[in-house]
Order: sequence, then structure tokens, then C-alpha cells
Amino acid sequence: MSIIKLMVCSEIIWPFLNDYFTKTSMPYRIEYIILYLAMSKLILTSLQRAKEDENDDSLFYSVPRFSYHLDEAFRLRLNALYQELIPENSVILDLMSSWVSYLPEEAKYKKVIGHGMNLDELQQNKQLDSYWVQNLNQKQQLPLSTSSVDICLMVAAWQYLQYPEQVSDEIYRILKPKSKLIISFTNRAFWSKAPNIWIQSSDSSRINYIKTILISGGWTIIRCLQEDTYQNRFHSLISLKGDPFLCVIAMKE
Repeated sequence: MSIIKLMVCSEIIWPFLNDYFTKTSMPYRIEYIILYLAMSKLILTSLQRAKEDENDDSLFYSVPRFSYHLDEAFRLRLNALYQELIPENSVILDLMSSWVSYLPEEAKYKKVIGHGMNLDELQQNKQLDSYWVQNLNQKQQLPLSTSSVDICLMVAAWQYLQYPEQVSDEIYRILKPKSKLIISFTNRAFWSKAPNIWIQSSDSSRINYIKTILISGGWTIIRCLQEDTYQNRFHSLISLKGDPFLCVIAMKE
């Protein structure tokens, strides 16, 4: 593991080993981080995983929400990114999906698999060829074969994961070598369902948090985006600021 990877990982680990580190020289600190990561893939603490609403997530998502949770400017930027990065004839997994997948409508894919928390929403999603319902905060194992997927998408989704280490490991397993994971989000969420690590972070810190989890799982980070978006109004006479566009793109080696 490189020193850069250790530095990224230590941004989350460091606060919880502070008592140990203040009494230990730097070489031993590095060794301790390596030992910590080797012994346990669990990077977050129980406090960081905790959320305001600890009731079963299936209760919260039991009523379908047929509305956009991302504004038009964000959706257009995401659509353009998908056109750039996703080859046609790909097998796509839209993880933590809903009634829309934001994929370019004109593109032809081999298969689009959807996962979510509400069956009615998934049934309404016309871009999905198949789908299933599963609470990833209770069970992280994905019912897909190893190396069977070309691209995995997560839109406004990562912020609800309480066990992102295991979920990212499962995504790594089901993706083919050299395949990509595209995680996109903005600064909005159902805050009562987002864990503390997300709520208490800035946009930049959220990108670093995602990178930390992925790097610890063997992913290669190939691109990070943090952009402003704008919406044209009144026949393009006025441009209004939209939802910020944030994205982490990683590749399985």
C-alpha cells in the first residue's frame, strides 16, 4: 500500500487512534495503520455509521416517490457523463436506483440491472431489464455473479450506506476487470437516513471519504469531479445556479 493511500485512509482513521499516536513515533504510526487495514476492512466507527432514524429503512421507503431528487442541471450533467463513459452493449448495474436511471435514452445497452428499496419505483423504471429489492444496510452481498457487470452506477445513493466497505467490496467482486464504478451525488439528501459521517462532512470531505473507502478496497481512483451547474430560465435570458455536481469514478484493476 502506497504512502498516498495511507494518507487518505488516515483522514478517517486518525481521530480514533489519536491517543495511541500521540505516544508513538511516526514509523510505528504507519505500521499501525497498515496493520489496522490488513486486519479489518471496517474503516468507519459505530458513531460514524449511526443515523437519526435508525428504524428499518424499508419503512421509510415503503411509499414510492415518483419525483426527481436532483434538479435538471444536475441530470443533464450526469447524462452527459454517462454518454462519455458508458460504452454501448454494456451490462450496467444501477445500484440503489428508483423510477429513473438517468441513462441516455438513445443508447443501446446489453442489459440494465436495477436495485432499489421500493418495488413500485423499480417497476416504473423503463430502462431496467431486471431488478430486485434489498436493504444494503442489513445485507451487503449482491445476488450477482462474479465479474458479470461492466459498469456500476450509484446516483444520490452512497450517502445512505452504513457499511460502505462491504458494499464496495461486493461491487468490486461483480464488476469485470477494468470496469468502472461511477458515484454521483449533490448536497441534498434525506438527512434523517444519512449516517453521521455524511451529515458532518463538507462536499470536499465527502469526496475524500468515498475515496478512502474505495482505495482501502483496492480500487483505483481515476477521476473526481466537483462542479457548479446552471439552469437556464425565461428563454435562456437568466442562468440560475443548480445543484452542485459531485462525482467519484473508480476502476477495478
